[in-house]
Parts: sequence; structure tokens; C-alpha cells
Amino acid sequence: MSERFDLTIIGAGPGGYEAAFEAARLGFRTALVEKDTLGGTCLNRGCIPTKTLIHTAELYEEIKNAARFGIHAEPPVLDWNAVRQHKTDTIAALQKGIATRLKAAKVAVYQGSGSVVPGFFTAGKGQPMGTNPVSGEAVHRVLITAADGSVTTLETERVLLATGSVPAVPPIPGHDLPGVMTSDDLLAYDGEPLESLLIIGGGVIGVEFAGIWQSFGTKITILEALPSLIANLDRELSQSLKLSLKKKGADIHTGANVHFLSPAEGGICCTYLEKEQEQTCTAQAVLIATGRRPFTEGLFPDATETAPARETPPPMRSAAERDSDAEIASRFRVAMERGRILMDDDYETSIPGIYAIGDVIGTLPLAHAATAQGKKAVRHMAGKDAGNSCELVPSCIYTSPEIASVGLTLEQAKSRGIAARSHKILSSANGKSVLTMQERGFIKVVYEEQSHVLLGAHMLCARATDMISEFALAIQRGLTMEEMAEVVRPHPSFSEMITDAVTSVPMLV
Repeated sequence: MSERFDLTIIGAGPGGYEAAFEAARLGFRTALVEKDTLGGTCLNRGCIPTKTLIHTAELYEEIKNAARFGIHAEPPVLDWNAVRQHKTDTIAALQKGIATRLKAAKVAVYQGSGSVVPGFFTAGKGQPMGTNPVSGEAVHRVLITAADGSVTTLETERVLLATGSVPAVPPIPGHDLPGVMTSDDLLAYDGEPLESLLIIGGGVIGVEFAGIWQSFGTKITILEALPSLIANLDRELSQSLKLSLKKKGADIHTGANVHFLSPAEGGICCTYLEKEQEQTCTAQAVLIATGRRPFTEGLFPDATETAPARETPPPMRSAAERDSDAEIASRFRVAMERGRILMDDDYETSIPGIYAIGDVIGTLPLAHAATAQGKKAVRHMAGKDAGNSCELVPSCIYTSPEIASVGLTLEQAKSRGIAARSHKILSSANGKSVLTMQERGFIKVVYEEQSHVLLGAHMLCARATDMISEFALAIQRGLTMEEMAEVVRPHPSFSEMITDAVTSVPMLV
């Protein structure tokens, strides 16, 4: 007999496992299905391993430059095997922590690839669609295929899809050559540090890997098709980051369109077009960092097409008269667009009782966004106030110096018809920044001209990824610059820059 659950979650990344904790807290009998290892992309092939390497790279740089602080030592030696082992140990420790928490929350964890056979009962009066109005039994089915081919079937009232994303590889001729890697491949790279690395793509993934490998002594070249790096953020952040990377030796080309990759002596040759001129460059290895795409393969194995909108289920019939699984799947396909699953404001898809969050919905490809979305979806399932915690999500880039942004840029505010102004302060006047010899950075705030209500904050400085949360809270609560300035922040600290940023504006009269 099939196991039955109130909620089955497919995908055990930050969106999935945090949703499982929330569901357990709200009293749902919850199952969590994962085809790989707990933690998803973020823990195993994304946030955690990259930030572990970033921390190692920053420490390596600090030791190399310790003479600035009067500390003289032999040049540090990079033990690449030990670096990789630290990354592996960090991942394992966090995986163990997640497993322990899931066990304590009594969440049933299943190993294997999950696929969904949607149910089709009509709802009774006052009951959600997808529930048998007579028995209240679960109607959706989740099929879990293990590595040995065995299949386990779960019956569940609701399903939450949190299957994440995988690297997107454009059809560049030569993309399958040896030495051409995705971010997954480069994180698993077990050779010696590279002499040179060409990065195709100047978004978050590209610039973070550039910083890591620059610190390890690798010659970096970045080719970005758009006019600027990290083009979705404040223009000045992009310009400052480009200058910082170039100062450290990176060769950066924006507005560069890659034509093809080909084998070359000592590595791989890339032919690209820049300013209508064909150019070439050669590197030992190539990282394709052109983004990620939602992972939906196998979720609805019998659905070869997608539905444009929610369909009305057929009337409830006896078991003998019910359609086959294949026919059900053909009638109830989840609506998708350009590879991403569509959902409403509560993260429910076109199939009642089936929800989707995180990278698979293709909106905000951030781990903390997936976590917030998962909790909101579960609270909606439970009939609780879901809040609006997903409407304001900070973006963080772990370069050196760090970049963090939340809310509107000045250009975005003006495009919405808001009379807004911006104000910028430099980190060079901050005591903690000076005594730790940080790179030149800044904080820029955007505020409504008349009321001084904070609209956005954009930072390039040490600890930016930690301090951005204070701005996020202020924007969410509708605080004015003057109200933010009332907070007494410790001295000396990086956070004093926040005080400077919100007080050096014309006073309200």
C-alpha cells in the first residue's frame, strides 16, 4: 500500500528542505524527495563550495599581503589538494546538519528521481481542488525511481516542486571540447591551478569564479555579450567591479559575442566579435557561465506538451472508470513558458494542489529567494497569512570587495514615475575600512525626494553582503532616511557607513 502524505516536496535544496521544516512545524505529514544529495545545487555545486573557495582565496591574498600590516613571513604555499578537501568537508558537515534536522522534524526523506501523476477529483464544497471530497484521501501521486530502477509510490494531497536549475550551455560550436567547463565541472576540477582561464559570461557566476582564480594566480579573460558586467544591477556597481578586476590583471571585453571555440596549442582558442571586428584569445580552459536553466526533466514523464492554462477536472467516477495515468497526465499538464514552470502569487501551478518555487520557476535564481518562496507556499497551503517576504530580495555577489543590492536603482525609480534622488558615500572615510586596508568602495542609497522614504541601497564594500539586510528591513518597513539615522551603530565598524549614507542628505523641513 502506498505511503500517504499531506505534502510531498521534490528537490532538497534550500527551497525544498526549508519548506519541509515549515510544513512539519505547521503539522503537515511531509515527504522530501531528492535524486542526488541533500542540499541541492546551493550546497553541493553552488553557493557553499564557491564561497568556501572565495574564503580560501581571500585568506591566501591576505597572507601574501601581510607585510602591509608589518607581518613578514615566507610566501604562502597553496596546497590545492587540501583546498579541495576543505571544500568537501564543509559540504559534508552541512549535509549532515540538514539530515539531522530533517530527522528531528520527522520529515520522511526518499532517495531517487521524483515524477508526478496529477490527481483529478473535483473539490467538494469548501475543500481545495485535488482532494477527494468523500474520503479526503490524497489524490496526487509521486513516483520515486531509485538508482537501482525500483519505484516507490507516494500518495499526497499537495506537491511542491523545488527541483532547481542546471547550467545553461548555449550552442557555441566547440562547447563540448575537452577543457570547456560549466560551473559544476570547474567546482569538481581536480587538477593543478590553471595558468589561464577564459570565462564566457560576466554575470554573478562568471565574476565570482574570476575572483577566485585570480587569487590563485590564474590569468583571467572575461567575454560578456552585454554592454556591462552584472548588467541587472546598478550601473556604478558594474563599472567599479570591472575596474577592480582589471586592476588585478583581468582582461575584460564587454559587447563581445562568441562565435566558436577550437583546439589550440596549450589550450582552447575562442573566436569572438567585438566592435564589428573578429578577435581571438587562447586559454588553458574555458568556463561557460552564461546562466542556468530550470530543471524540469522527468517531472511529468507522460506529458510531452504543456497546457496554456488550468483545465477543469472531469467529474469524479468509480475506480473502474478512471482514466489511465497516461491519459490523466495528458489532460493535466503543468503550464510552462520557455522552460520554466508558471505559477500564481501563491506559487500554485496550473494544476490545483501542485506548487513550484525556486529556480524551476525562473524568476529569482537565489537560494534565499527559494527559501522565502517555499515558506510562503507552505503557509498558503495551511491557510495561514503568507506575508510578502518574497517581494524584496537582496542580491549579493561575493567578489572582493563584496557587492550587495536591494530595492530600486535610481533609474528604475524614475522609470516608475517616482521623484527620487540618490546619495553616495565612499568607504575611504570609514575607520574600519581604512585600518583593514580595504579597497575603495561605496554605498549608494536611493530615496523618495519629498518623504525621504528609502527605496533602494547598492553597496560595493567589505561586509556588504551582511549589511544589506539592514537596508532590506528598512525598505520593507517603509522607513525614512531620518529614521534609519536614529540607530546607534558601533564604532569602529563597517556598519557606520550606513549611518553616513542616510544622514548626509538635505534635512526635511
